[in-house]
Amino acid sequence: MQSNKTGRIFLAAIAANLSAFSVGTCLGWTSPVGAILKSPDTSGSPLDYRIDANEDAWISSILALGALAAPFAAGPLADKIGRKWSLISSSIFLIAAFVLMMLAHNVGLLLLGRFLQGFGAGFVMTITPMYVGEISTDNVRGATGSLMQLFLVAGILYVYSIGPYVSYQALQWCCLIIPLLFDAGFFFMPESPYYLAGRGRKVDALKSLTFLRGQNSADNVKEEMCGIQKIVEESMSSKASLKDLLTNIGNRKALIITAGLVAFQQLSGINVVLFNAQSIFQSAGTDLDPAIATIIIGAVQVLSSGLTPILADRLGRKIILLISAAGMCMCLTALGTFFYMQLEEGDISRVLWLPVPVLVIYNIVYCIGFGPLPWAVAGEMFPPNVKSKAASIGTSTCWTLGFLVAYSYPSLAQLGPHYAFWLFAVFCSVAFAFTLFVVMETKGLSLQQIQDQLNGRQGEGEQQRDQ
Repeated sequence: MQSNKTGRIFLAAIAANLSAFSVGTCLGWTSPVGAILKSPDTSGSPLDYRIDANEDAWISSILALGALAAPFAAGPLADKIGRKWSLISSSIFLIAAFVLMMLAHNVGLLLLGRFLQGFGAGFVMTITPMYVGEISTDNVRGATGSLMQLFLVAGILYVYSIGPYVSYQALQWCCLIIPLLFDAGFFFMPESPYYLAGRGRKVDALKSLTFLRGQNSADNVKEEMCGIQKIVEESMSSKASLKDLLTNIGNRKALIITAGLVAFQQLSGINVVLFNAQSIFQSAGTDLDPAIATIIIGAVQVLSSGLTPILADRLGRKIILLISAAGMCMCLTALGTFFYMQLEEGDISRVLWLPVPVLVIYNIVYCIGFGPLPWAVAGEMFPPNVKSKAASIGTSTCWTLGFLVAYSYPSLAQLGPHYAFWLFAVFCSVAFAFTLFVVMETKGLSLQQIQDQLNGRQGEGEQQRDQ
């Protein structure tokens, strides 16, 4: 009976996260394509020349600028036309991007395509946590909220696996089909009952909740619907402005926690690894084929991300984040030391094995913690009247830092990759302290109980938990 009640929640969450799979193809795109564009042999490239370091930096990083701009359109749109249709609209940008990539014959068109990829990514990463958080019950919200990371890395692995072995044009076709499949699947899923209740569409909200809870009769979900209606009415009684987001103590605490977590997610250097995986292995001079090493990393990301939906509602968010930050710090320190030894000693044949296992462990601890959980936490921290504004700020924070990190890496790498990886290690140590002293645990709490804690109130459910 319980599986029947949660089965449709996971069905809708999986359908929504096909959009994240498409974003994953955009994130992993530069790894195989970057190797083509930087190769002296231009026969497989859409360009007739080899790109320079500055063009490489822009192609890697401009996606983040698109993702930075998108939330300020996605958040208001999600409130106006709904979570479902706003998320479907993200595919317009992704489809247009891959069509442009097919037609590209100069760097300008590639940059425009990458910017559109980023705009679509910003839509997806703003709206998906909102939608999934609102359709889920308290006992599965950690698991469903973690699905976005699983689908992101699955999309990355998809590109890593086929990119080195097909033509440039064939890769664009393989990526283009994903947003089309998302549209076809998600079209049949219901709108968020919270959104519908907030728009006064009570009958539609009840139908949505009945479907999501796997019930045959609306009578079986009327109690939960009354609770949703109460939360929405209390939250929407006064339309919130940006000022309300910053001055209300609970909202401010939630914003500090969520913005801090997504900031450290980017400062961990993950996009440097994802965008430049093949180049990193080529620079390290490992015995393993860089394309194969990259596929191994992608497979590890998928497998480890699959653990988070299982662990998040058992161990709790906070302990997993602490393990993640500590593990990434140690791995990045070791990787920086490897590149330092390569620069200073020259002959490092005795430690050529090191980069692959270090990056495997780094990706495991990232994918169980700082990859999925900042978005899962963001989806459950805010009341409905400020959720879209908060999501816009959080996603923009993420991608502002994502752009700065991705754009700066080629310059740092020319000085010595060890500087970049040691800097990321320092950020991970700060992330550990931030999680330990600032982040609150939300495991097992309802959305109302989370609001009570953030605002310094102790609700009935929380009192019971403490006893």
